Amino acid sequence: MKEALQEGKPIPTELMGVAASLAQDLDMDDDNTFHAPNELDDEYATAGFTPPKIMITTSHEPSPKLVQFVKEMKLLFPDAQRMNRGGHVLSELVEASRRHGVTDLIIVHETRGRPDSLTISHLPSGPTAFFSISNVVARHDIREGVDTMSTVAPHLIFNNFNSNLGKRVVNILKHLFPVPKPESQRVMTFSNTDDFISFRHHIWDREGKEILLTECGPRFEMRLFRIRLGTLDQAEAEDEYVLRNYLNTARKTSVL
Repeated sequence: MKEALQEGKPIPTELMGVAASLAQDLDMDDDNTFHAPNELDDEYATAGFTPPKIMITTSHEPSPKLVQFVKEMKLLFPDAQRMNRGGHVLSELVEASRRHGVTDLIIVHETRGRPDSLTISHLPSGPTAFFSISNVVARHDIREGVDTMSTVAPHLIFNNFNSNLGKRVVNILKHLFPVPKPESQRVMTFSNTDDFISFRHHIWDREGKEILLTECGPRFEMRLFRIRLGTLDQAEAEDEYVLRNYLNTARKTSVL
């Protein structure tokens, strides 16, 4: 089978049935093959010993709607700081964040006043995850939303992240939040369906034997389209994963 691949010949018919098992022993990787990072080189190996320090900002000249959305995003992360982008370029943002001990830099972008992408860059050395976002619903648009938002560390629920890439995404997202106390009544859910991640934010309370959930917002959907092994300012950094356009027309296969 390996000789056939090297010479560009069709795989022999008698080997087609065992191609899947043989593929694990052959070098058949391409640009879409995800490799889990070496545990010894894991960028999050020391995360969790100290609370994360989040800096969140926007693209240049944000619209009022994007500014409002970023204010709501800031409240999701305990002790996060929001910075006005102004005329700062990416290299200046990353360097300033490093100097001030920021662990993760988050940048929200928009198109025609609608938030449409979210970039999470882990400092000091990466990785950087790029997500598209859609179906954004602000807090004040959620009918049952509460007036004030709790700032305690939330419990996190990750649903249906089964692949190595899915576990990588969970690792990136969960380290944006400090470890919660057992009595915390704040819950954030990331639920994957066909590689679209639905984010929901609730607080809960107990009424007798029943648990009552109240959605706080905001809510939105995310889709991963790139992971780069480096920080946001390192354009030359290697891509760990890229969602290729032609995959949209291929047979549907979930990657998360």
